[in-house]
Amino acid sequence: MAQPGKWEDLAPRLASGGAMAGAGVALIWLGGAWFTALCAIVGGLMIWELARMIAPERRAEALALGAVGAGVIVLARLLPPVFALPLLAAPALVGVSLLRRHGAIFVTFALGILIASFGLSLFRDSYGAVWLFWLVLVVIATDVFGYFGGRIIGGPKFWPRVSPRKTWSGTLSGWVAAALIGVLFRQFTNAGVDLPWISVVLSMASQMGDVAESAVKRKMGVKDSSNLLPGHGGLFDRFDGLLGAALFMLLVAQIVYVPAVRF
Repeated sequence: MAQPGKWEDLAPRLASGGAMAGAGVALIWLGGAWFTALCAIVGGLMIWELARMIAPERRAEALALGAVGAGVIVLARLLPPVFALPLLAAPALVGVSLLRRHGAIFVTFALGILIASFGLSLFRDSYGAVWLFWLVLVVIATDVFGYFGGRIIGGPKFWPRVSPRKTWSGTLSGWVAAALIGVLFRQFTNAGVDLPWISVVLSMASQMGDVAESAVKRKMGVKDSSNLLPGHGGLFDRFDGLLGAALFMLLVAQIVYVPAVRF
């Protein structure tokens, strides 16, 4: 029998998730300044949420760090890539002195947010929209199938001390969904035969991003990073998986050759 309130967050999650997905697809397709603006806005808001979680009493500093983070992402895209990393590190390092607590946590996650936001914008211009659509679809499939798999099947918890609501059934459901996205993607593109298992690894990276953000919220004693998104909490809650997957994809792109993929 369904537990009371088991599906109470489904309607707002679907509504806000659908709106975000539609806007994201459109801006990824447009690319250029449009997608860079999206990356900067989302990255800046996630920095703001992170700072608020760490030092909720320092509201002005959190807002300033978010605004500077967004500006730095845009500025880094206007400069040669060799200058990007030092520039992106600046808001993370300044935040340590402004927030005055949990410096290692803020630097680690702020750098991840800034690098992922900048890197996705650069990746879109360098490799086109197709790989980004694959990335987003894998993350969405991992999240959606993990949500339904965990609630319908239930069973043992994945990591109860860090993320008490996640189950192994939901985790495995996400991997299966990611593999299916890889198989489906191969039917409509010239992607290679390795794409299904690479999609599963990307799914794992997405889940680790989710778990890492859950660990931060647990340590800070908060349920959500903010209340910006009905049914989802904050942008950090919604994009933690995308953050983990994006950092993994960007790292792999520096190590191996990334072919052009066409529909």
